[in-house]
Amino acid sequence: MTSHSNLNARSKAVLITGAAGGIGLALVSACLQHGWYVFANVRNQASWRSLQSTLEKQCSDSSQYCQPLVYDVTEPEKVKGAFNEIRKSGKQLQGLVNNAGVMQDSALGMTSLSDFTQQMTVNVTASFQHMQLAARLMTRQKSGSIVNVSSIVALDGSAGQVAYATSKAALLGMTKSAAKELAPSGISVNAVAPGFIDTKMTATYQDQKREKVLAQIALGHEGKPSDVSALVLHLLSTEAAYITGQTIKVDGMMKLN
Repeated sequence: MTSHSNLNARSKAVLITGAAGGIGLALVSACLQHGWYVFANVRNQASWRSLQSTLEKQCSDSSQYCQPLVYDVTEPEKVKGAFNEIRKSGKQLQGLVNNAGVMQDSALGMTSLSDFTQQMTVNVTASFQHMQLAARLMTRQKSGSIVNVSSIVALDGSAGQVAYATSKAALLGMTKSAAKELAPSGISVNAVAPGFIDTKMTATYQDQKREKVLAQIALGHEGKPSDVSALVLHLLSTEAAYITGQTIKVDGMMKLN
């Protein structure tokens, strides 16, 4: 792993939720490469060991700039505890990436209320609490950047994903409202809307089902986690300081039916 910044200058810190997933790992790697100190949210120690092992293969000393925060994003007291750890660390939280998410494909008539509630809790409620607590820290320093990972289904809809689309659309409403509210404090809030990205979440799409999805993409292939992390990294940077309240697609120009 090579850096475009001084690896020893880790004055800016970012919290990335869902850091052990495909996009999460890409986000952690990109931020470490560009001089960020990373607080990586993972659900358990096994996930952290896997993430740490991958990072050490990329660069032997990278994991020393990545601190694990082991908690379930749906447990409010655990989330508060994580932010207390960030506060006690002495690091200045300049970035938050709400990346943790869950997707359960199901027709409207077959979706249980418990499945709907789970997706809303993970994708919406947890993101709201993280934004709320991060904004309190960022407001004190009059700077910061928040990026919410949504989905193109939030914008275009998708048959069989009503619950998931609802949760990701709610995230866009939060993004725009928070951007207006936090702008006077020098905090930007944006969302990215990935399309069909090659991760474990989309691994269930095989054979004809996968071919049908790829046929809807103008570029003709799925995206990579690094395609998403590159955009998020830019939105976190000072170069994007005048961008706020936006939702940017990363979808290879995908047209959903």
